[in-house]
Amino acid sequence: NSTKNDSSSNSGNLVFWSSSFQRQPARVLIVEALPPWWSETCPVLCDALDNFLSLACSLDGPCRIPLLSPFTLLFSQVRGNLARLHSCVEELRSIPGEGCIRGAARGGELLQQAVLDSLQQFKQYIRHTSPRNQFSNNTSVTVITSQPGRGIVRHLEMGLKDADLVSLKRLLVVQIYSAGEWGQDTPSPEATHTKTDEGLMLGTEIDLQQVENTVFAMETVLKMWLQEQGGDREHLHLLLPSPLDSPIPVCVKCDMQERLISPALIPLTPILGVKTESIRDFLPVTKGSAIHSLQPQRLRAIKVLHADGVCESVLYGLPLVIRPTTCWQLDWDEMESNHNLFHALCHTLRSRDLFLLLQVEPIQRPTAGGVCSHYVLQPSQSLSLLLKPVSSRELLLPCSLPVSTQDPSPDAMQILQVRSPYCIFITPSLSLPLPQSRHIQTHTYIHILSNSNQQQYFLVSVRVV
Repeated sequence: NSTKNDSSSNSGNLVFWSSSFQRQPARVLIVEALPPWWSETCPVLCDALDNFLSLACSLDGPCRIPLLSPFTLLFSQVRGNLARLHSCVEELRSIPGEGCIRGAARGGELLQQAVLDSLQQFKQYIRHTSPRNQFSNNTSVTVITSQPGRGIVRHLEMGLKDADLVSLKRLLVVQIYSAGEWGQDTPSPEATHTKTDEGLMLGTEIDLQQVENTVFAMETVLKMWLQEQGGDREHLHLLLPSPLDSPIPVCVKCDMQERLISPALIPLTPILGVKTESIRDFLPVTKGSAIHSLQPQRLRAIKVLHADGVCESVLYGLPLVIRPTTCWQLDWDEMESNHNLFHALCHTLRSRDLFLLLQVEPIQRPTAGGVCSHYVLQPSQSLSLLLKPVSSRELLLPCSLPVSTQDPSPDAMQILQVRSPYCIFITPSLSLPLPQSRHIQTHTYIHILSNSNQQQYFLVSVRVV
């Protein structure tokens, strides 16, 4: 995988544009093994690292982490390098519970020196690396500690203010809290992520993030490395109806963010249920002839969900419509009974505004660590259900969605509510109805016919020659 062209994967190009990952910084991970906290944080951190690296090293598509330097290892590629990185985690896990640093002050000095050493190693790597290698010329350093985070930030500010930090794009201090310590250093949630504007060179960010001592929380911190870190250009221009006195549409500039890792980028794709383009993609694969080997897929309901509690951002893939079967091999009594059960299920879910969480039942007894996919079953107004794949915890990416406590700008509201010729958002009397799918045209037919005519012309030309 390490020799594969980053843009060669069709699935990667479909999931996210490959050019957006060209500005990804090299990553440095510095871990402080300081007693008495190390005995509690070590197993959690190492489990999170094992989980994250197993995912990051196997991802197809564009390169999301060009280089990584974890604690004892020099900068190396991530893709296809799981064995080497896993050995680093085992080395970290072997550090005794009493830690390897004596005294908080000594720990702060070592963290400062570790940051400087990592920057020097990165400069040397860049200097001796072929210019044909395409990656960003800056690095992002993550420091994991159990000491009070604000004290570590101040110590690093003072120790690094005179250093050459041109290649340092961001310095993140991650403070791990135990359940009993949560809120002692910084009680308000808003203060758990702060930025320092003075003391360091211009262009360098230093952040503080406080997380609980859980595997999921640490995975979330590490998975931020998988997200696009460019910021050089906005991703999306949202064009709204123009004001009455202007022919130019209102343009809202936006950034896009991935909510989950597409299963198409993971080698276990067929088992994760990413392919829902046809019924055959959904049905389990068994040995035998193509026709007689297709067995019904078995989905077991494992939980009832409130509809308003399901976030659309964790659903992916193409939905499938579920209807009561009309298979001719069932007798009439069984078919009628099954139809009544299906009707009752639809009515119950719809009347109570509920969804069902389903898990695929394997045909054979699953082995240890067997992968299984999950789906959400949604009711509708008709006698049918909608089946959508749902992402698992392993594929979720960090996504902070704070609720705004401030009112919008009056000038902006004036543009949307009054000056727009349609007032599509606020004024009910002038609102346009949402178009149904049958009214949305993409000129697909014309495009297919045009390509088909070009291919036929090419074939005729070849034959004439």
